[in-house]
Amino acid sequence: MPKNKKERKVYALITVLITVPCFVIYCMSIENGGLLNIDPKKFIIFTLLEIIIAFNIAYFIGSPLAIKLAFKIIDPRKVNKKIIQTTIVISTVCIMCPLMSFIATILYQGIFPGLVYQNSSFQISKFFINFIPILLKTIIQNFPFALITQLFLIQPFTRKIFSLAYNK
Repeated sequence: MPKNKKERKVYALITVLITVPCFVIYCMSIENGGLLNIDPKKFIIFTLLEIIIAFNIAYFIGSPLAIKLAFKIIDPRKVNKKIIQTTIVISTVCIMCPLMSFIATILYQGIFPGLVYQNSSFQISKFFINFIPILLKTIIQNFPFALITQLFLIQPFTRKIFSLAYNK
């Protein structure tokens, strides 16, 4: 696990570089009716945009809040390292999933409608009326995927890469 500011940035960057493409593929395939219906150009545009946004949110908001939340739930002096890591991952998902779902709802439904969704007919009034239901739907769709992938795939892989990079 990261010990200083530089290591925290590297860890956040590794996590984001793995997580964001997975989520862009996941969300686009849901909304476009399958993996084969994803436009590679749109995938690249949204992946790059979301990497920048996700890194800043994770580093400045998500990670610090997740650690505070996790340490309100458990006492790090009394539990083993795996419980601490798992609690931080779960706390991070609880913070980052709604935040990134909010960003995705704005990007996919508001700023660039039709760029991601194939059958999107954008109207500003419909966007504002439907924003909360769409946001809640997005959170509900993303949360299980986020929790499972972070706990069992992304975080173990990130820790492995991080430990190799820093010889830990």
